[in-house]
Amino acid sequence: LEMLHFDSDYLEGAHPAILERLAATNLDQTAGYGTDEVCAAARKRIRTACACPDAAVYFLTGGTQANAIVADQLLRPWEGVVSADTGHIHTHEAGALEAFGHKALPLPHQHGKLVAADVRAYCEAYWGDANHEHVVAPGVVYLSHPTEYGTIYSLAELEALAQVCRDFDMRLFMDGARLGYGLAATGADVTLPDIARLCDAFYVGGTKVGALLGEAVVFTRPGLDDHFFTNMKKHGGLLAKGRILGLQFDVLFEREQNTDDESSGAEMDIRYTSIARHAVDLAQRLAEGFRAQGYELAMDSPTNQQFVILDDEAKERLSQHASFSYWERTFDGRTVVRFATSWATKPEAVDELIALL
Repeated sequence: LEMLHFDSDYLEGAHPAILERLAATNLDQTAGYGTDEVCAAARKRIRTACACPDAAVYFLTGGTQANAIVADQLLRPWEGVVSADTGHIHTHEAGALEAFGHKALPLPHQHGKLVAADVRAYCEAYWGDANHEHVVAPGVVYLSHPTEYGTIYSLAELEALAQVCRDFDMRLFMDGARLGYGLAATGADVTLPDIARLCDAFYVGGTKVGALLGEAVVFTRPGLDDHFFTNMKKHGGLLAKGRILGLQFDVLFEREQNTDDESSGAEMDIRYTSIARHAVDLAQRLAEGFRAQGYELAMDSPTNQQFVILDDEAKERLSQHASFSYWERTFDGRTVVRFATSWATKPEAVDELIALL
């Protein structure tokens, strides 16, 4: 049997529509650094999908870069980033945040998520401490949607976190590396306009959702992007051939002509979410297959990432035919592993994996 690959959602190249547009416009000559008309068109599409006509949109190449530069933009020199202790910015970005002179302020997670009451208690404790001037202040609340555990925030949870940020003069920043899969998740009630309304900044992840590379950073509050272009340049994040990034988001945010989706909302009829929904549907089929064969799932994930608990025998047996990601060891010596589908996963591959169980 040919090896089946489920270890990540960025194993493939790019959606064919992006490659077609790249090929068709390859010899076009445009201005550099994202100042071209293609990037302008992509920004317009993103603003429309977010129902945020005044949003400032910038294009960066990767998630770690986006997290670090946006955090640097939003933070005052004496502030740090409140994050779940499993948050990507805290655990798997090689100290990029700290390299820019800022500190992560981790809090315990619940299925990968920050809880508004915990953030509020942290802020109350900080401001109630007579010695708080000696301590890094909470300035930005960082969350991932979906989280590192494939879970998503409800609208009520997001609104509660936004309220805590307003109460304590903090900025709310959403890591959207897998945002498409969060928007298309089973039972999701958070839309792009909701995110734009509640977050001060967020980004639309392209790398993991159909693009060759790239993330679209969106600032929703006036003035928060002051000199961000220069900050991008300072931190090595300004791509000279910016058109390459803008083009991909222009394609991803096109409305698809022949969709059978009857959902309302501008974000549900664009290519970005329709291809993400494909991955989510296959991941849910995979989860059902694991359950049907008696496997235990570490949590109920409504997105494209599924976390399965395997004993050593099952892990060794499945690894002969399929690749997946190690996540963590359980207290009883078993292993939590992740199977991820993507916009490009073939239904036949899911069927083959289920047959191996």
